[in-house]
Amino acid sequence: MPGFEDPLSSSRMLSSSVSSVSSSRQASNIAKSYRQAAQLFLTRRLPEALSTIEPIIAPQSPAESPNGVQNGTHVEPAPIASASRGTRIKVWSFYLTFLNAVVELGPEEGKHAFGSTKWKALVNKTRDGSIWEEVVRDGYHNSEGDVDADVVIGLATLLLTHSPNQKLNQSRLETYLSATANPSFDIASHMEASLTRRHSNNNGTSTPRDLQTRLKLLELYTLHVLPRNEEWEYSREFIMMSEILDDERKEAFLQALYGLKEEKLNAAVREAELQKQQQEQLEQRQKEDEARRREAIRAEDERRKKEEDVRRQPRPTSSSNTNPSDPLNKRLASPPNRHTGSGPTTSSRPSRTPAKRPQEPPPNLYRRFTHLFAFFQLTIANMGQSVSSNPMAALRMMLFLLAFILAFARRDLRERVQRILRQAWEKVRRTAGMGVKVSYI
Repeated sequence: MPGFEDPLSSSRMLSSSVSSVSSSRQASNIAKSYRQAAQLFLTRRLPEALSTIEPIIAPQSPAESPNGVQNGTHVEPAPIASASRGTRIKVWSFYLTFLNAVVELGPEEGKHAFGSTKWKALVNKTRDGSIWEEVVRDGYHNSEGDVDADVVIGLATLLLTHSPNQKLNQSRLETYLSATANPSFDIASHMEASLTRRHSNNNGTSTPRDLQTRLKLLELYTLHVLPRNEEWEYSREFIMMSEILDDERKEAFLQALYGLKEEKLNAAVREAELQKQQQEQLEQRQKEDEARRREAIRAEDERRKKEEDVRRQPRPTSSSNTNPSDPLNKRLASPPNRHTGSGPTTSSRPSRTPAKRPQEPPPNLYRRFTHLFAFFQLTIANMGQSVSSNPMAALRMMLFLLAFILAFARRDLRERVQRILRQAWEKVRRTAGMGVKVSYI
């Protein structure tokens, strides 16, 4: 009837209005949380930034029905799943940047800021690639093909930087590229997607920005991920078969791929040469050390040999220490002459050779007197032997000495001899003086 409104229509309008207000309020809360988390991140208050951003990217607790009854084990999706495309990209890009900063803190600073358990959990999800599964599950209703391309680029870059194995990164990118290879522009499919996610999601190349994003994904996949997995030939084939790349871009991608491969080969060659040089230097140092060690051993052997030669040399006897120029030593070394009536004659009996004495130091005044006394003693002994062996020669010697003493006992004879000696000395002195004057002239 006219004037009455349909109750069902009014209910739908009211529900739509409430839903619109709720969505608007939720979007406002997400934007506010994002701004606060970004501000905390810029001031390096990372734990506070994490606690601010987590409520909008984590699933909610089990929801209650309008009559207050729990809906079993059903878990509401994260608030970010129902946000607009721009908001989703901002929030997830911020979260990926935040995880990169957490990993770069290092173990000591990271554990101090978040605690050991929390920091290890954040680092592990970055290195093992589980962050990709978390983003797909909580932010895109577990539909990997619906993930925004900018978020995929962030995920691939994060894994490329911190993951030791790029197999998972390659698998995820291949799944995403396969799901978005033939984008659909059917309005019905977009309306159907809007019933589940309340937003339209276009990952194709319908706009220049979408094309640039798609090219960035291809660059990451073909020029970074596949080369890390040594998939050089597959990367080349993928570039050649790509429908997005034109001939000019294909040539540019192939040149970049060849450049990367050549650079890697050159790096491997340089590394091998560096290792070879290090090995040669190590061997050279070892040879030098060995040569120095042998030289030290040889020098030590020579020193010991010289010491042994010095110890083995015979010690010099007393005769070698005796000065041969000493008249006393000459007299001791030569046998005494025997005199006959007509003159000195050689004794028929050989003189005794003195026994060897131990090595003695060079003679001093005391030793000289000792040698003189021994000489007199030896002379007296020889005279005794001469008297016993040749009495006539001894008698003639005694008579000669007696005549010499009697002659010098006369005073006039002594004075005459002294005068003759003085005259001779005076002549010698004058002759020497004339020689000195002539040398001066």
